[in-house]
Order: sequence, then structure tokens, then C-alpha cells
Amino acid sequence: MINIYRKAVSAFGGVFLIKPGQVLSDKGQKRMNSGEWILSFIGAAALIMGAAAVLDKPKSIYKNRPEEKNPFEGKRVRFVPDENDPVNADGVRGHLEEIPGTQAVRSASFYERFVKRGMDLILSFATMIVLSPLLLLFCAAIFIDDPGPIFFTQKRLGKNKQYFALHKFRSMKMSTPHDVPTHMLENPETYLTRVGKFLRKMSLDELPQLWDIFIGNMSLVGPRPGLWNQDLLVARREDFNANDVMPGLTGWAQVNGRDELEIDEKAEFDGEYCSNVTFKMDATCILTTVANVLKHSGVVEGGTGAVEKHIEKRQKEIDGKRKHFK
Repeated sequence: MINIYRKAVSAFGGVFLIKPGQVLSDKGQKRMNSGEWILSFIGAAALIMGAAAVLDKPKSIYKNRPEEKNPFEGKRVRFVPDENDPVNADGVRGHLEEIPGTQAVRSASFYERFVKRGMDLILSFATMIVLSPLLLLFCAAIFIDDPGPIFFTQKRLGKNKQYFALHKFRSMKMSTPHDVPTHMLENPETYLTRVGKFLRKMSLDELPQLWDIFIGNMSLVGPRPGLWNQDLLVARREDFNANDVMPGLTGWAQVNGRDELEIDEKAEFDGEYCSNVTFKMDATCILTTVANVLKHSGVVEGGTGAVEKHIEKRQKEIDGKRKHFK
């Protein structure tokens, strides 16, 4: 009987009912050891987070708000310059137009569909559990520094141009325009909070996207999700099928320039990744990202392409990486 009870406790989060070291009443007076306590905690966390993910997923992709859905979802598009249109998030005037009779045709590999998704699920869950004390500390610091929402939610482009709600730690003041990229703000530094400067410098403001990965809207590695109104970026990525893969927390373009890259260069790097979605490529992107974060490499507040000289300096290194994966 005691074994059945302990299994039930482990499956349904007994960590909240049984304290470490508490004696379980039975003939043997068995004691729950630390390993069982940890497993119970992990089981409870998995159960709670899994249930929360099931509830949050439809909301995150605007399933019950059809007016918020992307009319170009699953369709091929091109960019049409038009001086009568307002300036979009890429800083140009124009709009997207469907290419008649076409749709997304890229097929995902076995690795991409099953292995990669499995790794995303396990690693995102494990990282959120391990970093939970630090995440709570950041939440408190953000609210104390500038009272308001802790998380910044923004409509972004997911796989096959499906809109989803992306999450970040709020690093900018409440008065900051919502759907304007940082590089299009005048004096973007003035909008950053004190905590936000630190979070951005260390790329820690992106950590809430672990949740977006967990519920299946993102991957650890892939093209960075564009803003819903970055029409030029969407069209350029279309040339390389880069809109047909899951967006990532980091990606091949991120490790080869990040904010330093112009839109055409980003799209080309994203295309290179899409044609080579492998474990080796993903591992390279993740390890290089860690190194770049520690060096604060590629982060430029103020503009895409603002530091073109850095690209020229690193061109030989980038060409070497490309040859390595060909």
C-alpha cells in the first residue's frame, strides 16, 4: 500500500504534501530520501507547467481572436514598395502581397520534427527549473526599478508566418512605443531602465522565451522571430524558405553578427540555417551564443547595420564557418 501511495505522491506533486525527511506511516516506517523529494518536485513542476502550457498555447497563437491572425499565414509573399504606405518596422514604405497559387512547401526532416522538438522541450523545462530562483530575482528587480508589468509581450512571426505572442523581461520604460524596434527609436538608451540595461547587456531579457519554446511556439535555435510588421524581412526570408521553420532563441544569423547585420544579410544567414538544420549546426549556434553573450558581442543599441565595420573585420571568420558546414 505504501508503494502505491508514494507513486501517487510523486505523480501528483507530493512535494507540496510531504516535507523532506517526513516519516510515512507504515510497518516499515519508511523515510522519503532526498532523491525521491527531488523527483517529486520535478514531477509536480512538470504536471503544473504542462497543464499551464496546454491552456496557454491557444491563447498565445490568437486561436480565439481571428482578427489578430496573419492573413498571409502559410502563403508565399513578396514585398511591394509603395510610398503611400506608412513606414514599417524595417524603416521602409511598402507592404506584403500574396504570390497567387503558392503556399509553404518545405518539409521538415525527422531530426527537425522529433529530435529537435524533444530537445527543446526537455532543455527549456530543465533550464526554467534550474534558473527559477534567478528568474524570480529578476522579476522583483524589474518591478522595483520601474513599477509595471514584469513581462513584455509582443506579436511576432512564427513558423509559416503564424503570429504568436513572444515574451521578454521588460527592459524599457512604460512610456516606450510598443511596436517600434529598438533601432528605430531616437536615443534608445534613454528608454532603458537600470535593470533593463543589465539584462540587455547580458541578453538575459530573452529568458522568458524559454516558455515560448516549452509550449511549442519557438525552438532553441532558428531564425529570430520578426515583428509582425517587418514586411521587408519577411519577404527577404521568403527567398530562402526561412519563414517555414520554427523561430529560435538564437540562430545562425545571431552568432554571425546579430544587430550588426543588415536585413539582406540576416535573411541569407537564416537561409543557410534552414538548408542545414542538423544537431551539429544547432550545437554550434548554442555554444557560440554562450561565448558571444559572455563577450557581449554583436549587441548594438540603435540600429541594424550600425556597426558595418565589425562585419568587415569578421568576414573571414564567417566565410570559414560557412565552408565548415558545406
